[in-house]
Amino acid sequence: MKSITASCRFALTGTPIENQLSELWSIFDFIMPGLLGKYEEFRERYEVPIVQKRDDVALEQLKKIVQPFMLRRLKQDVLKELPEKVETIVYSKMEPAQREIYIANLQNVLDNLKSQKNVGKQSERIEILAELIRLRQLCCDPALLYEDYEGGSAKMETCLELIRNVIQGGSKVLVFSQFTAFLNRIQEQLNQMEIESYLLVGTTPKSKRSELVQRFNETDEAKVFLISLKVGGTGLNLTAANVVIHVDPWWNAAAQNQATDRAYRMGQKKAVTVFKLITKNTLEEKIYELQIQKAALSTSVMGVDGMTPSNLSREELLEILQISE
Repeated sequence: MKSITASCRFALTGTPIENQLSELWSIFDFIMPGLLGKYEEFRERYEVPIVQKRDDVALEQLKKIVQPFMLRRLKQDVLKELPEKVETIVYSKMEPAQREIYIANLQNVLDNLKSQKNVGKQSERIEILAELIRLRQLCCDPALLYEDYEGGSAKMETCLELIRNVIQGGSKVLVFSQFTAFLNRIQEQLNQMEIESYLLVGTTPKSKRSELVQRFNETDEAKVFLISLKVGGTGLNLTAANVVIHVDPWWNAAAQNQATDRAYRMGQKKAVTVFKLITKNTLEEKIYELQIQKAALSTSVMGVDGMTPSNLSREELLEILQISE
């Protein structure tokens, strides 16, 4: 695209900095080549000082350069009729059996991380990220990893209680999770409670997706819609729901916000309540804290959020995995 001859160029995007600050450089290298220099220069002058060293001077310099060339529209500026949105963090505390399994797996991850001298190597990083996924699954429900697990799941109980209260209050609810297996387990529990629900995951046929969305919006067959976070990030209009539950925190706050916007969008007439479920004294708390820090950085430049596990430093990984009592 950069080879195309044009007298004027525009870039239109909803997430200018979704994962890394380098994405901002890439956009400007297309629309205004040379403004931010070569990438190596940009990394040395802005990316490293801002992201790694929290250099406010470099941040202000970057803002002064790019902001005159950005036209940004906020949802609240465009859709002034949108009702209020309230976000609440709901904490769950593991029972002893779940906690014991989590601590054992966590210690294994810490031992592996401390023994690796270079987490920047691709093979070592992939291994660490896979172990982080295991820990996040344990925060949801150890039964996702251990077939013979017979203990409880604090998060499952919290989620089911919230769903029950929402339905009793006469509202519909969207439930998002990265783990489709956990959504399946939630649906199994809802079936036992005789609560009808729909399930939308990556394997759901396209024609079936449209049908489920229409039925959810237009009928009362089901008041619960269980949706995979990646599948539900775009393209769905589910304004029949005014309650959203994010069962597990995702590294990138923008992905969760986009999922929430399936309900909080044009056509929504009711105030929207968003519940974010966090398991206490686990890496989920640290992910949420780091998410806020990263979001503050991105927001200060562009007003968007961004973080992925793939660009975390060794120190950030160790901080996330720090054991809390």
